Amino acid sequence: MAAAATSNHSNNSNGVDNRNNHLENNGAETDSKSKNIAATNVAYPHIFEPLDLGHTKLKNRIVMGSMHTGLEDRFYNYGKLAAYFAERAKGGVAMMITGGISPNREGWLIPAGGTMNTRADVINHQRLTRAVHRHDSKIIMQILHSGRYGYHPFVVSASPFKSPISPFKPRQMSIKNIESTVEDYARSASLAKQAGYDGVEIMGAEGYLLNQFLSRHVNQRKDEYGGDIHGRMKFPIAVVNAVRKAVGEDFIIVFRLSMIDLVKDGNVMDEVITVAKALEEAGVSIINTGIGWHEARVPTIVTSVPRAAFVDYTAEVKKHVSIPVMAANRINMPETAESILASGKADLIQMARPFLADPHWVNKAENGETDRINTCIACNQACLDHTFENKRSTCLVNPRACYETELRYEPAKKVKKVAVIGGGVAGMSAATVAAERGHQVTLYEAKDILGGQFNYAKVIPGKEEFFETTRYYLNELNHQGVTIKLNTKVTSEMLDDADYDHVIVATGVVPRSLEGKLEGADNPKVISYADLLSGEKAVGDKVAVIGAGGIGFDVSEYLTARHGQPLHELGPETLKDPSYRPEPQSVTDWKKEWGVNEDVTYQTDGGLTRPEKIVPTRQVYLLQRRAGSLGKGLNKTTGWVHRAHVKSHGVMQMPGVTYDKVTNEGLWVTTPQGHSQLLRVDTIVVCAGQESVNDLMPAVTDIKKDASIKKGKTQYHIIGGAKLAAELDAKRAIRDGAELAASL
Repeated sequence: MAAAATSNHSNNSNGVDNRNNHLENNGAETDSKSKNIAATNVAYPHIFEPLDLGHTKLKNRIVMGSMHTGLEDRFYNYGKLAAYFAERAKGGVAMMITGGISPNREGWLIPAGGTMNTRADVINHQRLTRAVHRHDSKIIMQILHSGRYGYHPFVVSASPFKSPISPFKPRQMSIKNIESTVEDYARSASLAKQAGYDGVEIMGAEGYLLNQFLSRHVNQRKDEYGGDIHGRMKFPIAVVNAVRKAVGEDFIIVFRLSMIDLVKDGNVMDEVITVAKALEEAGVSIINTGIGWHEARVPTIVTSVPRAAFVDYTAEVKKHVSIPVMAANRINMPETAESILASGKADLIQMARPFLADPHWVNKAENGETDRINTCIACNQACLDHTFENKRSTCLVNPRACYETELRYEPAKKVKKVAVIGGGVAGMSAATVAAERGHQVTLYEAKDILGGQFNYAKVIPGKEEFFETTRYYLNELNHQGVTIKLNTKVTSEMLDDADYDHVIVATGVVPRSLEGKLEGADNPKVISYADLLSGEKAVGDKVAVIGAGGIGFDVSEYLTARHGQPLHELGPETLKDPSYRPEPQSVTDWKKEWGVNEDVTYQTDGGLTRPEKIVPTRQVYLLQRRAGSLGKGLNKTTGWVHRAHVKSHGVMQMPGVTYDKVTNEGLWVTTPQGHSQLLRVDTIVVCAGQESVNDLMPAVTDIKKDASIKKGKTQYHIIGGAKLAAELDAKRAIRDGAELAASL
């Protein structure tokens, strides 16, 4: 599986040279509709084989998994939610699963969260089912009881142990409470059927209530609902029995089962199989895969997790049941999905976030347009991070996700000439959307490669998925007929002489230099993160990294990673080649590093083992002027992974320091205690932020607030880093470009 999961597009250059023959390197126009980048026309016969469930049939093997978008919790958002599901139904997916809907008040994720327990709920949910059924797709309602993960004071659990990721200590459920909750599940499922759903998914994984009962990690009960696995599974099995009785045989019941808990005192594989067999006997139609708990200290869904890293545990469970089993987690491209199905490791493939990124994933795969798939890069920045902050979810690479009724790419009423200055993700986003709407678009880039600052992020080991985003944009620009002019430094005079209706300034940022601010900053020892990550310059064995924001952590991870070839050895030319793909960390090495048992029949609690001791590849100091722990500002669901990486790889973290001077000996700093200290380093990498490049934008009073201005007949706009030089914020940059282009 590892080979299939890591080979995507790496050898599919389709005769395209290192500079993409649809681009312009010297300002001379070429045919913008020439060959695709890394084009492929692979057939996926197993993906598109129907699945007969007896009373109904799935048209293919792809299921959109449950994602809590934030729209489920308020009835007035169900129109937006219906449009969101309808878009993905049109995109060809066989079946979709809603975000978590609670069977009662105790099960809310947030106060007054989404429920299905009254007739009024039925009316709201009918908007979703009708929207989906119009497009020959099926929709399943997930019944989720949060248990101790709820963000409200009514939380309950198997035992009264507070979760480390939520604020309230739960009340231990009484037997009477358990029995009434079983009835609540059955009533919720019955109402879901009335609302037109094709089935329900019972959430029994990721550390939610039923998983809390199934695992000794939480379940310390001494009564009939505790003890060995047969006692611990009594409640979940009772739920399934009650639901099946309530809905009859012509209704899909999916149970999401934790295949590996990844927490202390979690289940072993024998116990997982015991539960799976009991679920089949109780009348479950499909067993879905859950991996890990939300509180687990092993990453499961971040971009550094190798593709399909956990599929072998699903395959082991499949051996012991006769009902369909669904694989999930870090599956985002057709090649990976097809390989899993072809090898018999699963009967269905669940993908969630990939359908945020591209609602038409299935149709594109079926039509031989794999390279036009806007791939999920598992960054979590706009989906899970938003969810855990009680915000509406969306997608970094697709800002229309969950905003289908608000951000619309309608055909332009009048075709306009549009110039986009800057080929970073903001500029590429603006150019593709504007061209999709029918405008005549020319994209100018001063360098010989598109991608901007994103090119520095994508070469960090563990962020190999980011290459997919630049691949997508290169192909989409090509498909939409955008004229691209590389190696073209645009001047104000050029724009004054041109006849553009709109000029979009997306010139981005440059790394902030410390020259003139730090004595010795012009020493050859000092390089910028751009020098390093472009492959232009190498570093020594001892390195100081100035600045502990996201870029500082990225650089520290690159400097200490055990996989990946040094960028200076690859060289800038290789890194610019659109067909180049770095080799991700192998599944085996990743599991050893994080302490995950490779044995699919694992008998260690929760499938955990002792992580492999890491010998640092070089000595790295990560420094920040601000006092306090490093990495506090990193993203919510991924920040802890980055902090864990630099710690396990021996990075010396130094907060509260003052940078004094650079000499041939190294970097002099003053510690928080007031002591002068010399860090004897070979190289100093500056990651001290960025500065906007906005000289092409006509003068405005406040460029952050006033992002548009008229100059003659031309309307000027500024977006992305050129407007605001914050951390490398691709989420904001792509949204800026899309929203502006949608408004032209």
